[in-house]
Amino acid sequence: MNSAKILSIGAVLCTGVYLFVTAPSELPDGEEIAKNTKTVSAQQIFNTANSINDAARFIYTKQIVGPGSKVGLKFGEDWAEPGIEKGPLPALFLRIVAGRMETKPEPLGLYLGSDEPINASNLFSSEQMEQFQSVKNNNTPSFSEADSEYLVAMYPDVASAQACVDCHNEHPDSPKTDWKLNDIMGATTWTYPNEVVTETDLLDNSRAVFAAVEESYIAYLEKAKSFEEPVDIGNSWPTDGTRSLPDADTFMAEVRAMAGKRVVFELLLANLTPEETIQ
Repeated sequence: MNSAKILSIGAVLCTGVYLFVTAPSELPDGEEIAKNTKTVSAQQIFNTANSINDAARFIYTKQIVGPGSKVGLKFGEDWAEPGIEKGPLPALFLRIVAGRMETKPEPLGLYLGSDEPINASNLFSSEQMEQFQSVKNNNTPSFSEADSEYLVAMYPDVASAQACVDCHNEHPDSPKTDWKLNDIMGATTWTYPNEVVTETDLLDNSRAVFAAVEESYIAYLEKAKSFEEPVDIGNSWPTDGTRSLPDADTFMAEVRAMAGKRVVFELLLANLTPEETIQ
């Protein structure tokens, strides 16, 4: 590997660590080093975006919803209604993230689907169902092209926390009531219009997902501030056994720490040729 390539990889890694671990509002001038130097596959955008989303949902489910329910915090589908003192369920949290993604200039789309959803609007179409069966049978992501317009990436949506299992099994509208931990409950689905993208696109779309996650969590915090029974918002988590929630900075630091390795890995791949990745 020549010195120019090493410098290029180093620049991308430094940019990745700076962007995804410390997450500044603006990148330094050095961002130009990594811009427009190479095209990459849209699959890397999908992999990176899904890693961020997975980290956010896992932390929200495992460290907010599960322990929060034990200290008096409530979560439900009607969380956004006036006067309702609840937070969004994990699936609804993803839906909020998807909605926030629609406000971004980046054309990356997100939705959650299933073959046995609680909400009928989340039922896969016949075309989607075929792709989902591949995901379900193999427990691996599936990539396809929809109507020659969008690339579609499906990732297994696994019941990774007991809170997910209990919610679906106990919900009156659930078509399936015997879910177990680690079952594939559906698929997190991403769409993107271009098969080949630039490194800048990879950075911008990843940054957009982080922003959408943070905005979604802030929406919950704003609702929690209006609860009649106060919620302590700061550095503490409900895992501490207190009626508390981490502030947005604390929550996002945890998300970035969990997602960071995968994000930097995709940035590294973006600067390596196929031959170099196997050396």
